This record gives sequence, structure tokens and C-alpha cells, in this order.
Amino acid sequence: MTVLEALRVPEELSARVPAEQRGRGRDDVRLLVSRGTRVTHHSFPELAGQLRAGDVLVVNTSPTLPAAVDGWLGGEPGDVRVVVHFSTRGDDGRWAVELRTPDGRSGSGTTVPRAGGPAGAVVRLPGGERLSLVEPLDPGAARLWWAWVSCADVPGLLHRHGRPIRYGYTERDQPLAAYRTVFARPSADGSGSAEMPSAGRPFTPDLVAELVRRGVRIAPLSLHTGVASAEAHEPPYPERFEVPESTARLVNAVRAGVGASAVRDGSGGRDGSAVRDGSGGRGLVVAVGTTAVRALESATGPDGVVRAASGWTDLVITPRRGVRTVDGLLTGLHEPAASHLLMLEAVAGREALVAGYREALRERYLWHEFGDVHLLLPPSRPS
Repeated sequence: MTVLEALRVPEELSARVPAEQRGRGRDDVRLLVSRGTRVTHHSFPELAGQLRAGDVLVVNTSPTLPAAVDGWLGGEPGDVRVVVHFSTRGDDGRWAVELRTPDGRSGSGTTVPRAGGPAGAVVRLPGGERLSLVEPLDPGAARLWWAWVSCADVPGLLHRHGRPIRYGYTERDQPLAAYRTVFARPSADGSGSAEMPSAGRPFTPDLVAELVRRGVRIAPLSLHTGVASAEAHEPPYPERFEVPESTARLVNAVRAGVGASAVRDGSGGRDGSAVRDGSGGRGLVVAVGTTAVRALESATGPDGVVRAASGWTDLVITPRRGVRTVDGLLTGLHEPAASHLLMLEAVAGREALVAGYREALRERYLWHEFGDVHLLLPPSRPS
């Protein structure tokens, strides 16, 4: 039985509102922990007890943009209303966008798919701005199109007239703050993610402080996520990322068993005790979210060494490709057709993934960006 055959998610297990609206706070979600096929259940504030001094959490600092904007297809008053999902800004100034149809239900944010294009179509936007469709990102998948926007400051347009992208399983529109994580940092050019790097959502400043107090290091990088929910068989498309030198050095040092002080002074392997626990194993590199895995692995060479890097990545991580740097992964619970499951299988193995998801279904964990989270760790510490 494959992962996809094993997974059937009832509709009632979709998290419809953020945790703070159904409980005590952002961290009021459950934490499923898989160490190989051994599964245990926790609350998210117990995360600090699942990690050890010398471990590193790699986090995505990309801020979420209010990337959904109302528009009118055709460019004249009275034309067909659409919702434009702004996905990714290209190097030439064009934007990758998806046009959606409002689904007519209560609330202003939910949409349904529509046919892409056509080339040359004009969408009238708020504030007198216009968007012109040019061509599909990929000829074989016409959901996302390159488009020119009449204003130069598209992030400014989004903040004036946009709202977070919302999916039909959610109960109502939410403010932008609900879609930003404690790790989010503004980009110099206003770039950000069309959809929230949601694995970081349950973290609070208090929990981050507790992790640091216990000797867990936080390593930042950025990957600006585009619009998800790709149709079946749609090819992946590139996303912009950056892995800074400090993160590359820290991850390399931990994997080599080098201590924190050596990372700071560049002395190499003279202080191994700071990243080893009582079992003699080295610290773990745990990515917070699939976006962090994609960015970090994109900066990792065939030799397993992480190097500072920035640009575009079209990396797709599968069990066959495997991972070179990441030992563990903190992530949400994904739909059976999601390509992210291939990445999870690459990190943890198929048996661990099936065991974890069966347990999540049995215990009625909540799915999607406002739901519960899953920590995938190796069965034992690497030496």
C-alpha cells in the first residue's frame, strides 16, 4: 500500500480557523512526533523537550503577502469579476499570476479554478491599475501566467488592496497577521510569499526563547513561496530563495560535530562537545517546513556541503533524489495528492510516513495551514 492509498482525510479534519480563535493561542495545536515508525503525541509547547542542545532549527523568514486582489476581466466596467492571485515576481519585472473565479459564497475570499488566459487579456485592478496576460509559465500547464502590471510597486498595490489567499475549507477571511509567522522579516524589495510558510505558524516568542535557552540554534533562510494547489501532473515551477553564509556555516558545523563557539570564530572542529548529547550523537538539522528543506537542499552540493546561495530553485525532492543535509522536518499535515509527501518520504522513509499519517487520522489531528503539526525525526541520533 502506497502513502497515497493509505491516506483519506475526512472533510471535518480541515482546520477552519486559526488556533488562537479555537483555543488559547497560536501554539495551542497538537504535535505528532515520529521517530521512525514510533509515534508519540504531544502539545506544540512540548517541542523544546523533543530537541536537544546542539540541534538546529532551519526557519523560513519570508513574510506572507496579501496576494489576492479583486479584478475585472476585460478592462471595462461591467466585465467579469475575477480574483488575481499574485504568485511570484520574475527577474524582468513580470509577475506570475493565477486568475480565479469568486465562488459566490459568503465572505470575500474563497474562489474556484477557471481556465487560464487568454494571452492579451486585460484585468482591471483597484486604484486604476491594469494587468495584461502575456503567456503561460509552462505551455503544458496554463494555470499560472506571466503578466505585466501597470504599476512598478506591486507589493504596495497588494498591501493597499489585497488580502491573504484563502481556500474553501476555511471559515472566513482572516487578517494578514494570522498568516505571518514569528520568524517573518521584511524583504528589502517588498518580496514575500503568496502563501504562508505555515510550519512556523505555531511558534511564539516565548517558545523560541525557551528553545534558545536550551541550546537549540535558529538558522534563518528565505524561500518566497508561490501559489500552491497545482493541478494533477502540473510541473513544478521555480521559487526565489536565499541561504546566507551564517546559516551555511552553522549547518555544516553541526553536521560535522563542530561546536557553537567554533562556528562563531571559524576555527573548525576544535569544540565538538557543544553539539553532542549523552548518547554521543551529533546535533540534528531540523527544517521548519518543506520550504526550508527546498531552500537548504538547493544550496547543498553533491558533497553534502551547504554554501551561501541565492536565486531561483526548481528543485523537487523525491525519495529517489533523497536529502543531503536535513535530518528531520517539522511540517503540517498534507493532502494525499500533495507533492510534499514525496519530500516527507525522502526525509523519513515510507513506513514512518504511513505510520504517522495513520495515527494522525486515528487521533483526529487537524489538517492544513491552521492545523496541527508533525515532527519527523530519525529513529536514533546520527553519530
